[in-house]
Amino acid sequence: MENGVELFMILGIDPGLANTGFAIVSEDEKLIKVGCIVTSVKSVERLGEIYDSLDKLIKKFKVKEVAIESLYFAKNEKSASRVAEAIGMIKTLAYLHKIKVFEYSPLKIKMCLTGYGRADKSQVELMVKNMLNRKKKITPSHASDAVAVALTHLSHRRLNCFVS
Repeated sequence: MENGVELFMILGIDPGLANTGFAIVSEDEKLIKVGCIVTSVKSVERLGEIYDSLDKLIKKFKVKEVAIESLYFAKNEKSASRVAEAIGMIKTLAYLHKIKVFEYSPLKIKMCLTGYGRADKSQVELMVKNMLNRKKKITPSHASDAVAVALTHLSHRRLNCFVS
């Protein structure tokens, strides 16, 4: 809350089945919470574990919008299928909370944060660190990617350009 006004909260997500990065970022670009939901390969309830963790975050931080990194062409069809399952579950969760979901391609995220759509992961991580005035980069990389998605969404939100 700032000056008696509740800030708008964005949930940025780097979707995955084994590792789902998440970041709660306020509309004034303050990082509220960041982390990674890690599920075990042995667990048959991986999507449920991710669902429960994200559901708690949405409720606790009164998330108003969700921004996710969209699925990009992957060489590994099996892992792409699992990421697609996670994305579907995230969209369902957001729908149940009546929250709009915005998707951003890796290219769009890189372009927004670095000005270069083919920037490497370390360049994006450095920009995230600098934009948030942090001394150290955010780890693990899935968490940093989630922050990058949230910051991209905030940038698009300010410019009112939600074309994916």
